Amino acid sequence: MRLAALLFISIAMLAQTAPEEKPVPAERSLTGSVDLGYRWISGVGGSFDTYRSIVDLGEGPKLFGVDLTLAQPGNKFFDRAEIHGNNWGDPYNTARARIVKTGIYDFSADYRNIAYFNFLPSFANPLIDRGVILNERSFDIHRRMANFNLELRPGARIVPYVSYTRDSGHGRGITSFVSDANEYPVATHPRDKNDDFRGGVRLVHKRLHVTIEEGGTRFKDDQNVFTSDHNSGNRSTPVLGQQLFLDRLVQAYGIRTSGSYTRALLTANPFEWLELSGQFRYSQLHGDVSYNQDNSGQFVQLQPFLFFTREVTLLSGQASQPHIAGSFGAALRPLRRLRILENWTTDRLHTASSALLDSQLFNTPADTVTLSTPSADRLVWNYSTQQIEVLFDVTSHLMIRAGHRYVWGNASNRAPQLGDPSGIETGEIRRQAGLAGIAFRTGQKLRLNADFEGSPGDRTWFRTSLNEYRKFRARASYQLFNSLLLAADFSLLNNNNPAPDIQYSLRNRNTSLALEWAPAGAKRFSLSGEYTRSTLSSDALFRIPQTLEQDRSFYRDRAHIASGFLDLHLPASGRVTPRLSFGGSFFKASGTRPTSYYQPAINLFIPIGPHVEWTTQWRWYGFREPLYGYEDFRSNQLMVVLRLTR
Repeated sequence: MRLAALLFISIAMLAQTAPEEKPVPAERSLTGSVDLGYRWISGVGGSFDTYRSIVDLGEGPKLFGVDLTLAQPGNKFFDRAEIHGNNWGDPYNTARARIVKTGIYDFSADYRNIAYFNFLPSFANPLIDRGVILNERSFDIHRRMANFNLELRPGARIVPYVSYTRDSGHGRGITSFVSDANEYPVATHPRDKNDDFRGGVRLVHKRLHVTIEEGGTRFKDDQNVFTSDHNSGNRSTPVLGQQLFLDRLVQAYGIRTSGSYTRALLTANPFEWLELSGQFRYSQLHGDVSYNQDNSGQFVQLQPFLFFTREVTLLSGQASQPHIAGSFGAALRPLRRLRILENWTTDRLHTASSALLDSQLFNTPADTVTLSTPSADRLVWNYSTQQIEVLFDVTSHLMIRAGHRYVWGNASNRAPQLGDPSGIETGEIRRQAGLAGIAFRTGQKLRLNADFEGSPGDRTWFRTSLNEYRKFRARASYQLFNSLLLAADFSLLNNNNPAPDIQYSLRNRNTSLALEWAPAGAKRFSLSGEYTRSTLSSDALFRIPQTLEQDRSFYRDRAHIASGFLDLHLPASGRVTPRLSFGGSFFKASGTRPTSYYQPAINLFIPIGPHVEWTTQWRWYGFREPLYGYEDFRSNQLMVVLRLTR
């Protein structure tokens, strides 16, 4: 954001100092708005970690929004410059800058910053029954993304361009150090980044658009763990009289990946009744992995069975991955009322890797076991879809459609330890689905849409993937009066996998009603609201990792979700007409994890002048879980915003 602001200021100064070719200065126009404010928080009652995981809004000065445009036709260096930004001072903020010289160049820069915190003690916590409030898979990280794009000769038939994207993250968290018969939660420090460089050319014709692009990428991922505290882990019972524990751990891994890719896109309209589109991408990536670990305490290895007090492990490996992806689409209109849509996509990657793992297990200085494990793995993954749809306009108010989708693919890799560790695991997906839909409208008053999709099931890769499923959705809106709009939405999903060792079923249903009421063009008041009733249930067999015994997982959720606001125009005082808005939202669920979440709010808008508006907002956050009361929180917040416009 700081870089974008400096860039914008520099451009404005450049515009002021640029030499003028004509005696009459170019007309300047600066328009837009700036929202400055401050947020007060009356403390957070209850779990501050849960508040940060769900809300995570802080106290202090904020730049809630900036939207400025400087237009200067005839300027030697640029015609238009823009800067946009949102929520600076909060966990998720964005900035965008753009500079345009008509027919010469178009430059844009985007920036996003995300502060992600996740620490819900009830998740990933096998110690919860012992009163330990600890999420063993928690994160407190910052993620930053930036993208720069420059087009030359925009609007011409040949448009060269170059782009650069940077995605990076760093922070801290908690992860599990996994050893046979026990796991130990420890602090971790992850850091990663990815740089993507690309350039290409767009060829633009009246009936043909072609893009050819060449790019390269570099990826880096590091994670470090350092601990010297006594850690008993998740196991409270001894193994053959030996109590397992961790006293010291130094662990680090590093991944480096680089490669290049080629991409081509095409859209064509050779005839009025035919549209074609397609794209192709090929990439070749190569990666290197290094890992080292040094831990001491009391540990056990199950195969071969051995107690030891120290372990030193080194691993090095490399992998290469050629990756091909492509798609083709066609839209035909052989008759005025008939359209045929065809689409095909494929995604194919083959990963070949090799690694060498060296481990030394120490019981005493004179009692050392050395293990060396070479491995060579290969992942083959092929996935394709083909879909055809026919759309027919029965009348000017009614359209029907029907179609078919076929999904197929195969995969193979080394089998997991729970299966056959010395063998190859293969998978295959085959699924055919029928598609249908209808759309009806009468002018601007009534609109109805319904869509159906279903499959008898065949073969699938994952236990919870779509297999034997039925999916239905219907939407309707009715303009009862010019001032009143009613809308409804209904969706249903039934999915089953009857395999004897899975027996998975999922049921999800959502029903929503909404209204917008603005009598007399919202001159005095307006009302908007929405209510949703949602039900979700799942049932599946699974194996307990520690014992490999089969058990059943049940989940039930029945929720009420509502939101609404009433906007009132208060009596005017001179030229000032204040507005008052109040309402909010709530979520209340029962079932496996009962939860209630309330967010009432009141907003007061006071125009101070033709270019200044004052806003005051009060909001309450109230979160409650009857089964996990230690995660409840509540918070009062007051916010003031001053909007300056030009």
